[in-house]
Amino acid sequence: GASLLPTAFLGMAAPVAPGAPGWAGLLVAGVVVGVIVGAQASGRPWARIAGAALGIAAGCLACGAFGGLRAPDPGDGSWFTQPRLFPHGFAFDWKLLPPFVFIYLVSMLEAMGDLTATAQLSGLPTEGASHWRRLSGGVMADGIVSTLAALFGCFPSATYAQNNGVIQVTGVASRRVAYQMAVLLALLGLFPFFGRWVTVMPASVLGGLALLMFGLVTVAGVRLVAASGLGQREGVMVAVSLGVGLGLPTQPGLVASLPEFLRPLLESGISAGGLTILLMTLVWRPAAGNAPA
Repeated sequence: GASLLPTAFLGMAAPVAPGAPGWAGLLVAGVVVGVIVGAQASGRPWARIAGAALGIAAGCLACGAFGGLRAPDPGDGSWFTQPRLFPHGFAFDWKLLPPFVFIYLVSMLEAMGDLTATAQLSGLPTEGASHWRRLSGGVMADGIVSTLAALFGCFPSATYAQNNGVIQVTGVASRRVAYQMAVLLALLGLFPFFGRWVTVMPASVLGGLALLMFGLVTVAGVRLVAASGLGQREGVMVAVSLGVGLGLPTQPGLVASLPEFLRPLLESGISAGGLTILLMTLVWRPAAGNAPA
């Protein structure tokens, strides 16, 4: 979450509209965050659930005051898209196998952390057989969805940490709601009209929403680390992995100088930090009988 926070400020720094003052994006993002926080503070369940939508609507109105709203490109004018199997043909290049293996390994590590945070926020145990069954099912779901996406010419998908931010904002962690939203999103994906409107959402509005969501993801990670115990060994490993995860992506020249097979693993702060703590966990085993202290 912390490594993604700079992305939120990229949206805030983007021009809201030609001729708008440079601070307009910061103001719009502040409106978004303010409305969502106000909905949280109101104590009303309906306001908490609708807070994100209300914040986006308020941010768009603020953008409109600066002339920053526009209609989407009509494209080809179609209202319905029929999915096609192998729209770009089918081919397999063995040279791409090793880097993708590494990429999916990193994605799997990220998914396990995200699913563990989701379990904690949902009041479910984060250890034991039931937890490992959830992790196994989540990773398998990522693989199935990515395979189906490739068959229909789409990009692969992965578990998103932002969902943990949504749980904290809305207070909703029901699987029933998730199933309903999955069906709704699948149906909306068949209608390009809705997708075109999403693409013209002002960057400053997304930046304000991302600031809150990524911040909450960071808080969820802190809670997870604190709940699992943070002794001398764990503190050192967390410190080193945080340093690598937050610091290495700020030096793209250094990452570019690394061997080609390492770049996909280390160019992302999430993967760099995750691999660092994984290797340290394998090398630095806890002393027998020692508990976090």
